[in-house]
Amino acid sequence: MKLATLRTADGTRAVRLDGAVLVDLGYADLGELFAEDDWQQKAAAASGATYPAPGADFAPVVPNPSKVVCVGHNYTNHIKEMGRDLPNHPTLFPKFADTLLGAHDDIVKPAETDALDWEVELAVVIGKQVRRADERQAADAIAGFTVMNDISVRDWQFRTIEWTQGKIWEASTPVGPYVVTPDEVGGVRPALQVSTVVDGQVMQRDDTGTLLFDPVFLVQYISTVITLRPGDIIATGTPAGVGNARDPKVFLRPGQTVVTEIAGLGACTNRVVAS
Repeated sequence: MKLATLRTADGTRAVRLDGAVLVDLGYADLGELFAEDDWQQKAAAASGATYPAPGADFAPVVPNPSKVVCVGHNYTNHIKEMGRDLPNHPTLFPKFADTLLGAHDDIVKPAETDALDWEVELAVVIGKQVRRADERQAADAIAGFTVMNDISVRDWQFRTIEWTQGKIWEASTPVGPYVVTPDEVGGVRPALQVSTVVDGQVMQRDDTGTLLFDPVFLVQYISTVITLRPGDIIATGTPAGVGNARDPKVFLRPGQTVVTEIAGLGACTNRVVAS
């Protein structure tokens, strides 16, 4: 299934893609849906109101996750371009609900920076509460996958050795448009092409099969530290090709369009605008 959270005149609605229409699932958003123990059956059986899929106004797939945990340094080529050694453990940092955007929303370039960078990422969406998950429990906890553009404010990110301040700018991080269940993309360890295109120029291209730490391992690892709850999001890292690692460096400017896409999941297409 392909599931989304849709903005409507009456508020957000959890929906399922059926051909050219979006079917209302009876919940305000996917976070509310995933809190149900039998959410898969309810999502598959729902037959509520329908909305046209073309031109849909998507909210972040989960508008208010209890947590968003991001992973740095998880593609070999990106680690090398940033001049670092391969890690023995995942590098983790947080995002917050206020950071998230819909898949087609504008990205407002903060006035405080001229170093706004792109990062396409496979994101894992949790569908079942887990703590200290073993491999089977971790796999069962994955509701599906979506696309994230982990927009980074590089000059603020590298002010200190701790990255968070460059990663959590308000309304900066597109995520969506759909959560796609594992059965549609080859399972819980999918090998999917990821790419970033800025104004028609390919900036990133890789395959999620080359992740150092795969989605199941990340659910196990993070759930050892903290409880993962339905609707939580794990961003699995970005491949080589970020603007900050180029010579000369290249950053996003108002008027540009950035498309982050993952095969089988869809794309976030966002225009950059001035603040």
